[in-house]
Amino acid sequence: MNLQRPTRSTLVEQVASQLEKLIEEGQWPVGERIPPEPELVEKLGVSRNTIREAIRALIHAGLLRTRQGDGTYVVASSSLGPVLQRRMERSKLSETLEVRAALEQEAARLAAQRSTADDIKQIRLTLAACSAAEQSGDIEAYLIADLAFHKQVIAAAYNRLLSELYDSISESVTSSLSLGSLSWDLVLVHGRLNERLLEAIIRRDAAEAGEIVRSYIQASQDALLDLSEGGNTEHHE
Repeated sequence: MNLQRPTRSTLVEQVASQLEKLIEEGQWPVGERIPPEPELVEKLGVSRNTIREAIRALIHAGLLRTRQGDGTYVVASSSLGPVLQRRMERSKLSETLEVRAALEQEAARLAAQRSTADDIKQIRLTLAACSAAEQSGDIEAYLIADLAFHKQVIAAAYNRLLSELYDSISESVTSSLSLGSLSWDLVLVHGRLNERLLEAIIRRDAAEAGEIVRSYIQASQDALLDLSEGGNTEHHE
């Protein structure tokens, strides 16, 4: 029988894996302080050093952050988030939009096939928030509501990995939305397309839902590229 003695490093990995699972499943939500070290030692039956190394690994992965004198907090629900965010910050704006288009088009098609009555209700609520912000002329409120609308559509696709990927690039998406929405004309175009997208999802028309998202992203891309000075589409210098 080929058996290997467990090493300290594998024990740390096992503990880190368990803690990461708690974060991914939402038992330790983003923004929450994790239990203190003595409590984790007692629950897991391992040494303080093992707990410290496991936590250090999750800090390095971008899931946790220690605040001096205030404990350790969850800052991301997946290790994908920090990695993708750093990558997006170095990418061209056009590339970010292409990734967003691919994710949202597939999500819209899946939402048209899989959404429930409750999903439709939630999408309607976020769309109503978009309309209210548009009517009041509140650009910041519109940006928040618009992103919430698209996240709700993605949630209705019932694909955890797709949702996770979208959440991971949401900051870049919000950044691109903020730049493009300097024109209220674009906001109006987005508003009408959002309404059509909801209608397509209700009709279970997957092809139409995907096409509407393509139009939405194309409108954003055209506006954003026009606004980019001197053709520079980098997020950062």
